[in-house]
Amino acid sequence: MRDVTPSAYAQSLGSTIAVSTLGAVLGGSVAGLLVVGFTAMLKTMLDAVSRQNVWLHIVVPLVGLALSVLVLNRLGLSEEQILQRPRRAAKWRTFPPDSARSHLTDDIVSCAGAEERFPWHLAPIRLLAILATVGLGGPMGTEAPAAYLGVATGAALGVRWRRLLRPAAVGGGAAGVAALMGLPLVGTAYILELEYRHKAPLNVERVTAALMGGAVGWLLNILLRVNLIRLVVPKEPPHSIYQALITALLIGVLSGSITSISGAAIYKAKAWRASPIVRLELGGLTLGLAAILIAMIASPSAAIGPGGGAITWVESATGTAALTVLVVDVLRAIATTASAAAGGCGGLFVPFLAIGDLAGRAFAPYLEVPGDLAGAAGAAGGISGGYHLPVTAVALVLSQGGPLLAVLTCLATVVVAAFAGTFSAKLLDRILSLAHLRPTREPPTTAEDSYSF
Repeated sequence: MRDVTPSAYAQSLGSTIAVSTLGAVLGGSVAGLLVVGFTAMLKTMLDAVSRQNVWLHIVVPLVGLALSVLVLNRLGLSEEQILQRPRRAAKWRTFPPDSARSHLTDDIVSCAGAEERFPWHLAPIRLLAILATVGLGGPMGTEAPAAYLGVATGAALGVRWRRLLRPAAVGGGAAGVAALMGLPLVGTAYILELEYRHKAPLNVERVTAALMGGAVGWLLNILLRVNLIRLVVPKEPPHSIYQALITALLIGVLSGSITSISGAAIYKAKAWRASPIVRLELGGLTLGLAAILIAMIASPSAAIGPGGGAITWVESATGTAALTVLVVDVLRAIATTASAAAGGCGGLFVPFLAIGDLAGRAFAPYLEVPGDLAGAAGAAGGISGGYHLPVTAVALVLSQGGPLLAVLTCLATVVVAAFAGTFSAKLLDRILSLAHLRPTREPPTTAEDSYSF
């Protein structure tokens, strides 16, 4: 008969926490170092692209997109092709049938709770595609690569130490995001919420691993003194409670709706059964047109990268009309959607931060609120409404800090954006159904596992 006395339970719990801590520290330390080095490489490449003339700002990201598709679909193999090649030489570039080769979080969520199945051997070929997409200026982010590299590192280390595999993978993912953003709670919340949304258990082992991984990544960020991503922190609160409520309502609706529609479009593009060349042609054409328009309306630097250039532009271009900011915001959303649909390999979390930031700043003059408050609220709303990670958005707001009323305004924006994002996705799905653009066998946009960006 099994011993279920309190002392036995305490020993079992203590053992679980100890193993999870050890695995998370191991996976998080190695993963954090790799993420810092790889992201620094991406930043160096992106800085070099940003110093070029306007036409290279347009052309180089398109070249990067084409290289990403080439790497994943020409250098990469299918399981049918592997039968004609030596297995050992082909394993690191062989994808499962019908896999979305460019979508990094697909593997994270599909293996959530069973990280021993994570295909870590595909990390090298995907890192090449990330270098081509993000490093050459594509409008995609670095958070999904950080989480992917972290989980892959933990899973690879766990091959040797099987008992540590799951906590090392979870801790590695949390450490990767925390090292990138310098915020431990964001790394912890990101990996737990993303995987829990896809049925991974929220137990002592995983929570401990995520907490420890987030702490390890944060410590590496401090010890190495790196600044890998720029976050807008509100410095001045709203002037009244009424102004705070109006700000949260309007910015939450706008940022949540725009990012949610972008996310729904990306999800539908993932399900589109077209050849990689057709996807590249249409996506590349859309990206090129959006980049040209952004360069004409705003600045060339606003057209490239995850979105930092666009935020720098709107901060420096004082007196810019709200409609202009809103147009650039929509064009950035189109550019990111086109890149993902075409086969670009990168994340959407950071671009959604920028899209939400711009959406918030479009309202700032009319609401008479500081631009940094509007931007911070919009960025958090973009993660809540577009990426559908409201808990992670709350962790972001609390970690950034700021005046109390400004923090409360951002938290209220997160709530409004969550509802606005869900409503926008359902409305879009309904419109497409009425227009007979969605096959009856396709799951609706708001289905349970729709948002594995």
